[in-house]
Amino acid sequence: MNHIKLQLFNPEQCQAILHNVENGEWIDGRTTAGAQARDGKINEQIVHTSAIRAEIQNLVQQAMWAHPAIKSFCVPRKLHRFLISRTRTGGGYDSHVDNAYMSSGRSDLSFTLCLSDQQSFTGGSLEVDTVTDSLELELQQGEIVIYPSSTMHRVNTVTSGERVVCVGWIESYLKNETDRVTLFQLDTGARGLLAKHGRSEELDLVFLAYTNLLRSLGT
Repeated sequence: MNHIKLQLFNPEQCQAILHNVENGEWIDGRTTAGAQARDGKINEQIVHTSAIRAEIQNLVQQAMWAHPAIKSFCVPRKLHRFLISRTRTGGGYDSHVDNAYMSSGRSDLSFTLCLSDQQSFTGGSLEVDTVTDSLELELQQGEIVIYPSSTMHRVNTVTSGERVVCVGWIESYLKNETDRVTLFQLDTGARGLLAKHGRSEELDLVFLAYTNLLRSLGT
C-alpha cells in the first residue's frame, strides 16, 4: 500500500484540541456512513455544523499543506468531509471502502490524525488492506497517516479507554494513484539531491521535467 505517516502535531497541540472538543456536540457516527457500512460503525462524531469542527479543520489543513512531504504526496486540490471521531470501549468500524464521490468532492486520499495519547486507550488500530495482506497502523499522538481512499480498511475494536481522531478526505489534482506516487518519488529524490549537492543544470532539468509532468497529468 502506498501511504505516508508522519508527525503533524506535538502532544501539547493535541491536548489543546482535545480540550476544545471535550464539551462539543457529539452525534452517532452512523449518520455519516453509507448503507453498506452503517451497521458496523460504532463511534461518535462532532456535529458537522459545529464551529469547533470548522476551526479544527482549518488548523489541520494549514498544518498539512505547510508540510512539504504531505503536499508533495497528495498534490492537493482540496481537503473535504472533515470529521472528528470518538470511539469508546467496544466501538470500532468494520471493513469498508470510502465513497468515490461525496457531496463535498472526489475522495482520492483518506487520512487519520490521532489526537489521543496512545496510553489512554488500547486497541483501535487502523488496518488497511494491501493486494495480498493487510497493514495494521497504530498511530502515536499527533501522527497522521494518509492512504488511498480506494483501499478496504477498518478500525479495530477499542478494548479500553477512548480514541479521538480527525479523519478526512483529499481530492488531488492527480486522480491516478500511480501518477501521484511516481511524481512524489521524483520530487523527493530531486529535493534530496538539491540538499546534498546543491543546484546544478542537470537538477534544473529534473525539476523542469517534474513540473511539466505535473502540468500535463493534472486535472
